Amino acid sequence: MNKVFTSFDEAVADIFDGATVMVGGGCQRPRGVPRNLLLALQRKGVRNLTLITPAGSRGGMTIGPDGKPKLLSIVGYTRFPHAENWLDHDILTHNRQVKKIICSIAFIPGRETVLQKMYEAGEVEMEQTGHGTLATRIWAGGAGIGGFYCPVGVGTLLEEGKEKRIIDGKEYLFETPLKADFALIWAYKADKIGNLVYRGTSRQFAPLMAKAAKVTIAEVYEILEPGELDPESIVTPGIYVHRIIQTPEEDKR
Repeated sequence: MNKVFTSFDEAVADIFDGATVMVGGGCQRPRGVPRNLLLALQRKGVRNLTLITPAGSRGGMTIGPDGKPKLLSIVGYTRFPHAENWLDHDILTHNRQVKKIICSIAFIPGRETVLQKMYEAGEVEMEQTGHGTLATRIWAGGAGIGGFYCPVGVGTLLEEGKEKRIIDGKEYLFETPLKADFALIWAYKADKIGNLVYRGTSRQFAPLMAKAAKVTIAEVYEILEPGELDPESIVTPGIYVHRIIQTPEEDKR
């Protein structure tokens, strides 16, 4: 099976209306964000997506003085090359393609975002959970685990509707696994059979998402021949990766 694609639009061509999509990055600013895959998904225009991502909105899209949504340069993050072109899944929210977001970080204080406006207006659903809880729920989805008990959220709004259990005298909430139809992730290098190597914090959620999705699509900086990656550096085995596509030179950061 040829896993190497040359068109971002073709790589996301079968993502359908109502799909559940995991999106890597979001907390790494801007490393770890599959920028061109997100742009292709925006162009495709599919609707009613459920996004599973670390950050519901990091301000990649904001409300301008004229009241219209606009892309932000990354205020405070200009040390990154190509920061002026950085974006994330906010572009899908802005384009009214998102029905629900499952995340750990919802909003950034003092920064009015499209997601916040839409959530307050009842135009998008949001399920918020702890950062570690989100990672473990994704891990459980990939591992085939039926759920787990976690102490995070006990006594808060996060416990609403969840089973509660006392274990060794301590209260825990039952958390369900998260799975997806597709995962869009970023990696530093890949070989042609899909083995992935990450760089820095970009490996925070991507390896977990790759295992929890039916179809994993990776945007990478460099694609090598099989055997050219150091086996000790491979984090995600190719068995979990279905498509790979190389980031254009002008977008590398």
